[in-house]
Amino acid sequence: MSEPTGKSRPASADDPLTGVKHVILVMSGKGGVGKSTTATNLAMALSKRGYRTGLLDADIYGPSIPTMLGVSGRPVSADGKTIEPLERFGIKLMSIGFLLDDPKSAVIWRGPMLHGALQQFLKDVAWGELDYLVLDLPPGTGDVALSLAQRTSVTGAVIVTTPQNVATDDVFKSVSMCVKVDIPVLGVIENMSWFIDPAGIKHELFGKGGGQAVADFAKAPLLGQIPLDQTVREWGDKGTPVVQAAPDSPIATAFLALADKVVEVVAARVDELGDDGGAPLIDRSGGPGGKRRLPVTK
Repeated sequence: MSEPTGKSRPASADDPLTGVKHVILVMSGKGGVGKSTTATNLAMALSKRGYRTGLLDADIYGPSIPTMLGVSGRPVSADGKTIEPLERFGIKLMSIGFLLDDPKSAVIWRGPMLHGALQQFLKDVAWGELDYLVLDLPPGTGDVALSLAQRTSVTGAVIVTTPQNVATDDVFKSVSMCVKVDIPVLGVIENMSWFIDPAGIKHELFGKGGGQAVADFAKAPLLGQIPLDQTVREWGDKGTPVVQAAPDSPIATAFLALADKVVEVVAARVDELGDDGGAPLIDRSGGPGGKRRLPVTK
């Protein structure tokens, strides 16, 4: 079993996740880049490495975690105050999908209801003591990421992209948003980087260089390049992440190496977050001198 990262994220007294050492956002400004697949297998890989891990599906309108982890139960509350997360493969889980009577029903909520759900998932879920809580964010740079920046001190964000320009053009915006709300970018993951055909020939179906371009823009490392592999989709549809289903396969090895890199970067970057409570800052004046604290909301 791996040793947990020694130093925790700096968190204020109002932070709702006091038992969580590190909060990792998995985000992208673009849909369809495999963000939920990456978040699920990253969480699974961290758990395989021996870390106490949780996975929060913060995509209220399009929850994917119930399908990808094969979970259909409904959370309960033992004390009438806190919600017990579901568990699968040793990972603690929460998703709006667990609370829907019909998984095919659309969630038609305005902003305040969405904020309320997120607040419950952070504050009222009994996450307990965790080394890592991985948050799967929806596409874009809207309310969810900003609400999370207000409600808890995150260790940092992992940005997911695919190589082509139509993806990176939007992903750059996620990086810019992180800078504006003072969320450290831990690194970039390039997904679907290439495909190896049965003859062993490598095909870069979506071009190349996009992940490195985003990493350069973010001034952060390229954490890994994940190839396009049919087994990821097949096992995800069956409700078992490929890291769990085929841990010795090349694609699972790639996700495990990614988890190792995330742990390494977290250990290197956590000292840079400061020790003043870690509440995010937002620039309201166009310059570093004008940043004011964006308080954690209760």
